[in-house]
Amino acid sequence: MSFNNFHFHPTIQAGIGSCGYTEPTPIQKQSIPHMLAGKDIIGIAQTGTGKTAAFVLPMLQRLQQGPRNRIRGLVIAPTRELAQQIHNNINIMGKETGLRSAVVYGGVGRQPQLKALRTGTEIIVACPGRLLDLLNEKGINLSSVEMLVLDEADHMFDKGFLPDLRRIIGKLPKKRQFVIYSATMPKEIEKLTQE
Repeated sequence: MSFNNFHFHPTIQAGIGSCGYTEPTPIQKQSIPHMLAGKDIIGIAQTGTGKTAAFVLPMLQRLQQGPRNRIRGLVIAPTRELAQQIHNNINIMGKETGLRSAVVYGGVGRQPQLKALRTGTEIIVACPGRLLDLLNEKGINLSSVEMLVLDEADHMFDKGFLPDLRRIIGKLPKKRQFVIYSATMPKEIEKLTQE
């Protein structure tokens, strides 16, 4: 099987080529078709198995169509290192799409992040704490989010982010695609998905 089987837009195929991807990994084979179909999914896979491309490529495909300059995709990650890595991958895979990504996390100044959000971005990659701060300050609007991805969800629960995640999810539109990737399936994740 090749990435051609997914019928990605040519601009996304260019991003796949620039990453040197030739054959999808098992998590990509299993999750990409469901994401492209707009279904909610839970993916269980270890780090290094290709999870980022498994959610970034379908997100780019979906957001390729529709309005620009509003936040339509939200990826939440437990650490700023992972958030930055996902942001970088979005920029590489989506280089030809014209879609823009911004990264939001604590430990650095807010102003550059707010400026990136105000200049018009379609995808935000964020850590829960800073994202919640910006939401509380009305520095960010998530009313147009169509896709929500929680990456490394088990680590977010380990770090005590569950209350923050619930508050963030409560500020999103009810109708949106919900994707969770995790290395394990703690009971808290099951409960959150049922809610």
